[in-house]
Formats: sequence, structure tokens, C-alpha cells
Amino acid sequence: MGKEIQIETYSVITQRTFSDRKRTNILKRAEQSTIVFLLPKVPEFISPNVLTLMGTFGSGLIFSAFVLGTYFANWYLLLGIIGLVVNWLGDSLDGRLAYYRNIPRRWYGFVLDIIADWIGIVLIGFVYYIYAKNGTQIVAFAFVALYGWSIIISQLRYKITNEYRIDSGFVGPTELRFIIAFILIIEVLFIGSITYLSGLISIVLFIINTIDSVKLLRLGDLKDKNQV
Repeated sequence: MGKEIQIETYSVITQRTFSDRKRTNILKRAEQSTIVFLLPKVPEFISPNVLTLMGTFGSGLIFSAFVLGTYFANWYLLLGIIGLVVNWLGDSLDGRLAYYRNIPRRWYGFVLDIIADWIGIVLIGFVYYIYAKNGTQIVAFAFVALYGWSIIISQLRYKITNEYRIDSGFVGPTELRFIIAFILIIEVLFIGSITYLSGLISIVLFIINTIDSVKLLRLGDLKDKNQV
């Protein structure tokens, strides 16, 4: 009986906490379970806004890792993995905490989340530009531009379908963080590999964004025809 109540409570919490968006990423179940586990443990004095700031601080740690890796020792890049974890905690828990506590600010949170994400990705792109050598800085520009494109796609999808999704198929922000962490580890072991791996990510992002854009154009065309 107690187990049934616990399962029911977990189900209710999950439904309420993630009611504003649809997730399709590979790590969806593990990520949501972790978030639901952590939410009750967040102290009352920590607000969703504080968590958003925490996520931005995580991006700052990644920035610092690249600066230290550029001017001191390559292994400082591993500090970026801690930054990714901190960024995930802040970015993943801020809005979910608001829904968990029944104090959601849907539109305010929506705007703040997009702004914080953009600041984070610009910081990462800029500091990679500093780290990159021999003309490979173009990869940093490509990554920021392509990630920005994916943010625009999520907003257009929301406008056309009224469904807010932050994932592109099976890949979402969490999976991207794992990929970046993997790249940092490989770069520490094999200096210079980051250029090729980042270039590969940019190519994959370009393909995904192109496919999503074509799908959105078709949805927009269909919606126009239905309104005639």
C-alpha cells in the first residue's frame, strides 16, 4: 500500500513538474527521475531565479576552464565538466522548481530561460574562439550560429504548434552537455582533437536544424491551407 502511494505521488509530481513541455531526448526518463528526486531537497530559500543564476555561473566555469586551459595547462579544461554539471543543475531545476512549488511564471520563465541559454552558449563560443588556433576559430562561430538556429527553431515550433520542445529528436541540451564533456576529456588526452570533434558536432547540428526547418515549413504551409 505504501509503495502504491509512493508511486502515485511520484507520478503526480512528474506530471505537474513537466506539464509545460514535451521531451523526446534519449535521457528523458533518467533526467526526469533525477530532477524529481532533487526537487524536494532544494532549500526553501533557493528560488527558481537563483537556480537560473546558478546555471549561468556554470557557463562561467566553462569559460574559466578554457581560459586556464589556453594560458596555463591543458588539463584545466576538465574544470569545464564541473561547469557543465552546475549548468545542468541550474538550467534543469529552475523552471521545474517553479512548477513543483506551484509558483510557475510561464511567460517570464520562458523569456528568462531563452536569455540565459543564449548567454551561456555565447560565453562558450567566445572562449572556444580564444582557445582555438590556426584559423579554426570559424568552428566556434559555426557552433554559436547553429545553436542559435536551434533556439529559433524551438520558438517557431512553439508558435506554429503551440507545443514547446527543446529537443531535436533524441538529442536535447542534456545530451549536448555529455557530448561537450566527452570532447573536453578527449582534448586533454589528445590536444587538437577538439577542432575535429567540434566540427563534427557543427555538421550534425546543421543537418538536424535543416531537417527541423523543412518540417516547420511544411507545418506552416499546412496551417495556412487549413485557415483558408
